[in-house]
Parts: sequence; structure tokens; C-alpha cells
Amino acid sequence: MGISQTVFKFLSSQKKAIGYSLMGLLTVGSEHLFSLSAFKCPCSNKNYTYGLVYLFVPALVLLFVGFALNGRTWQLFTGCCVNPRKRFPNGNSCHFFHAFGEITFKAFVAPVMWLSVVLLNGTFYECAMSGSKNLKYLEMLCHNKSNKCLEELPKVACGQTSLSSWETEEILLTLQAESQVIGWCVIVSAAFLSLLITCYGHCQSNTSHLQKMFWKIYTEKEKEQFEKYFEDYATKLSEQNLKSFFENKKLEPFPMPSFRVWEEASALDSFNINQKIFSTLHKLVEDSMKENDSSEAQDTMVNLVP
Repeated sequence: MGISQTVFKFLSSQKKAIGYSLMGLLTVGSEHLFSLSAFKCPCSNKNYTYGLVYLFVPALVLLFVGFALNGRTWQLFTGCCVNPRKRFPNGNSCHFFHAFGEITFKAFVAPVMWLSVVLLNGTFYECAMSGSKNLKYLEMLCHNKSNKCLEELPKVACGQTSLSSWETEEILLTLQAESQVIGWCVIVSAAFLSLLITCYGHCQSNTSHLQKMFWKIYTEKEKEQFEKYFEDYATKLSEQNLKSFFENKKLEPFPMPSFRVWEEASALDSFNINQKIFSTLHKLVEDSMKENDSSEAQDTMVNLVP
């Protein structure tokens, strides 16, 4: 029991790393699946368009899916067309763009993984660039090759060219080397940019490292408890409604937050170290307690007045 709890605790603490690892494995698997079953280079003047579609369209799809699966996206945009002020509450536009930047940063993880994998493999790049529209680039590939190289170049990726074996192999090795170099450049650039953004965020922070750790743990626990309370309250409310329906009994009052409270609790989380506020819900509860204390003080003053 102790070992299983230790393993579970370790896996829980490494959820982000495990998630990115699984995403990487799925990306590699998807690339192999596309290469084996779907991708068929036309070996004609359509090579360039066809190859680029397989390079970038899946990346765009993954980007859109990344936005759609991030709950903060819908927390940020729900109701903003009906009430545009929700995007910039109290004129605070910085918080909106900061939140949207974090969402975008996470959404780009999967597309970057896809581009890295397919470029290191080189299959899609070979097909695309063998049909490039850039004459100077094609001439560079056909340097010191036979006169029919430019004409036969689109067929190189399919192995159907009439060029000699050494010419075909040299062109393919050049294309594959270029693809892998670009792939490593994408990986290094993404890693450097990620490190740079993270370092900048920490350097500009007015909170300590331990406070940030506490904030992250608090928000995770609050989210877990939120989901648990949602499930419990939804179960109780549905049971009460079903019981009233089948037994034809009058419903008992069921406490639920008001529309205004739902709206305020749905706002984006913010960490205010000066007020020791760790989430939107925390701020809502603190404000409610202050309002209650203020109303109680006013009632006391009224009672003391002769």
C-alpha cells in the first residue's frame, strides 16, 4: 500500500511531464501512420503543394485542438460577445492578453512536436522541396548532375526517376539533411523561446518561489474540489427533481448561487499577493465576508443609536 501511494504521488507530481511525453508519443505514432497509409507523393508538379499540406495542415489542426481542449479558452471567451467588458474587466487589458498568451503558448506545444517529428523524418519535406517553384534552389540540387535532372527532380521522392542511382541518392540525402537541420532548428528555437519566456516571467514576478508553488498547489486542489462539489450538487439536485417528478411531491428549497455570483466566479483566476488572494473564488469569498462584516457593523450602529 505504501509503495502504491508513493508511485501515485510521484505520477501526480509529474502530470505535466507525463502529459507532454504522451503527446510526443502520439505525435510520432500519427506521423508514422500518415507516412504509411495516407501520404502518397504525386511525383509531379503537385509535389510542392502536397508536401507542404502534410507538413503544416496537421500542425494547424493540432493548434486548433489545443485551443479547443484548453478550459481556460472558454473561460476567457464565454459571453464576451454579449458583454465585451468581460474581456477587460475594470479596464484591465493586461490580464486578458496575459491569459491569452498562456493559452496560446500551451496550444503551440503539439504543433511544434508535429513539425519537429516530420522534419526529422524528412519524408514530407523531400516530396515538397523536390517540386519547389524556386528555380535557383532546384539548380542547386541539380548542380553537377545530368541535363535532365531538373525535369526528373519531382520523381526523385518516388524512386521513379531515370537519373543514375548515385544522383538520386545524393539528391535525397541533401533533402533529408536539410529537413533534419530545419527540424533541429525548430526544436532548439522552441526550447530556447520556452526557457526565455519562463525566465522572463519569473524575473518580472513580485512573488517568491514558495508563494508561486503554494498558489499552483492551491489552484489544483480548488479545481479538484470544484469538480467534486459540482458532481455532488448536480447529483443531489437531479435526485430531488426526479423524486418530485415520480412521487408528485413539492420541491424543497435547494440553495444555488445567483447568476451574478456564477458570473463573478467564472472570471479568470488572478494571484494578488498584496491582498493574499489566490483565485477568483477566494476573492469572491473574501469580498462576501467583507460585505457581511460591513452590514453587521451598520446594523450594530443603527441599534446603538437612541
